Amino acid sequence: MNNFREKANFIWSIADLLRGHYKQADYGKVILPFTVLRRLDMVLEPTKKQVLEAYQKHKDKKPEVLEPILNGVSRVKFHNRSKFDFTELAKDHNNVAANLRNYINGFSISAREIIDYFSFEDQIKKLDEYDLLYLVIKHFADAKEKFEVTEPMEMGYIFEELIRKFAEISNETAGEHFTPREVIRLMVNLLFANDKDILRKDGIVKTLYDPACGTGGMLSVADEYLHELNASARLELFGQELNPESYAICKSDMLIKGQNPANIKFGSSFSQDGLEDEKFDYMLSNPPFGVDWKKAQKFIKDEYENKGFAGRFGAGLPSISDGSLLFLQHMISKMKQNGKSGSRIAIVFNGSPLFSGGAGSGPSEIRKWIIEKDMLEAIIAMPDQLFYNTGIATYIWIVTNRKETKRKGKVQLINASGNDWENGDKDNPFYVKMMRSLGNKRKEIGDAKNGKPDQIKTITEIYEAFENGEYSKIFDNEDFGYTRITVERPKKNDDGEIETNKKGEPVPDSDLRDYENIPLKEDIEDYFRREVLPHFPDLPDGSAGAWIDHSKTKTGYEINFTKYFYKYKPLRSLEEIRADILALEEETREGIKDIVE
Repeated sequence: MNNFREKANFIWSIADLLRGHYKQADYGKVILPFTVLRRLDMVLEPTKKQVLEAYQKHKDKKPEVLEPILNGVSRVKFHNRSKFDFTELAKDHNNVAANLRNYINGFSISAREIIDYFSFEDQIKKLDEYDLLYLVIKHFADAKEKFEVTEPMEMGYIFEELIRKFAEISNETAGEHFTPREVIRLMVNLLFANDKDILRKDGIVKTLYDPACGTGGMLSVADEYLHELNASARLELFGQELNPESYAICKSDMLIKGQNPANIKFGSSFSQDGLEDEKFDYMLSNPPFGVDWKKAQKFIKDEYENKGFAGRFGAGLPSISDGSLLFLQHMISKMKQNGKSGSRIAIVFNGSPLFSGGAGSGPSEIRKWIIEKDMLEAIIAMPDQLFYNTGIATYIWIVTNRKETKRKGKVQLINASGNDWENGDKDNPFYVKMMRSLGNKRKEIGDAKNGKPDQIKTITEIYEAFENGEYSKIFDNEDFGYTRITVERPKKNDDGEIETNKKGEPVPDSDLRDYENIPLKEDIEDYFRREVLPHFPDLPDGSAGAWIDHSKTKTGYEINFTKYFYKYKPLRSLEEIRADILALEEETREGIKDIVE
């Protein structure tokens, strides 16, 4: 597996043929579909002869009869009945375009649909016009050993490395396409941690869904994990992807691995939910950080206003600039509601969903709904610089409607960021620094699979222990809630007299209005008498100098990691500071002396 980057670099080097005819940003439009085609070609090579023989025998049958016959002969869920393969295509320079089209048309319907999403016909015309088509095919044909992968995951790594490279040179966002594999591995560990006994049962079948599946990395890692745990288990994979190239790569990967490619849908999960009536046992996702939802705004708002909780977004709508919590609500709507089984979700967010929006706002209402429904099980703070397109800190949320008894009414927060929020990262039990950065990715979580300290195991064990400690804190659901009260004070006229309404009650002065956030576990009136009233004594007529406008009271929820894991660092003594200043002054004097002399 370690040489996947070498293979990706070789495939990427073929793009040098396009220099001068293609913009660098468009290299992927050629290299990615050819990579998919060559990989499909390699998978079909062992049975190519038998498929051609079977085709001659059954070619007069209807397509719905012929397709499964030839798939059976190929021993995978697709086939190619053209006489051409890459080796044959590379033998005829003069007719390469026509032969390539014949080859593509020879694929079964499921594989041909994948190629269509690359808009590959446009590239065939362009390459043929530039007299580059044969050269590209010849290079891919000669690179046979690069496509002879020994592990099912390796091709996924190769695709992701290619996308990262093409995104780098075109200033696009590689992170929209895939998530570092060690992060996925940790998410899968956490997702399946409590279910190992169930998943080890003979012939067990479970379903897993990713609404922003990219090239299918999360689906593939989950599938690999389950097979490691139980070779007889089957994980039916489902996903949806908006980017056509990523969608085509994901679908081809599912096809090669024997999954049902029809389970991967194209389009926006918000406005074109391709799996509307489906429910899943497990869900994984890394939706784009801070992505706006302007394009789907009308559709989402209509569903929110007309369907409420009968739709997907009944709890509320986040700001238009950040649709992260829409993805989570969408996934929650696909939870199984059958009591004991239920569903489990692992999703990656940046920090915004933890605290954005005050009481009564869309994000706060969504957090309130999730927590009060006892669905938030754990949040794990991850190291920064883990992702290819951003160096920001990230958080894994575990959401479920089937908590273990010991976790009911509780939320576990785990600080696996590798620092203590104040004193730097001199102690880093949760990540290792990479020898060479990849984009913004300078750190990785150690895994036995990558020969590093097994930090995935460490984090998983902290989660499973469910105990208070240096890196783990257990809270009641209510600990994250607060009541936001509006404190009013009387308005006075120019003569200093208090203005009153028709009922003789003091009129509130909006300029003096203030707000207090009171923890849910605390009595509002007790807090008000203790913390507010002492600052605003009663008025001369005996009425209150301040009061609560209960009509404006709201309940909010936020999760402040920094507060919960902050470690106090004592201030340095004056003597230490003075000594440092004197040392700097002496160093400066010596420097000036050297210059003068």
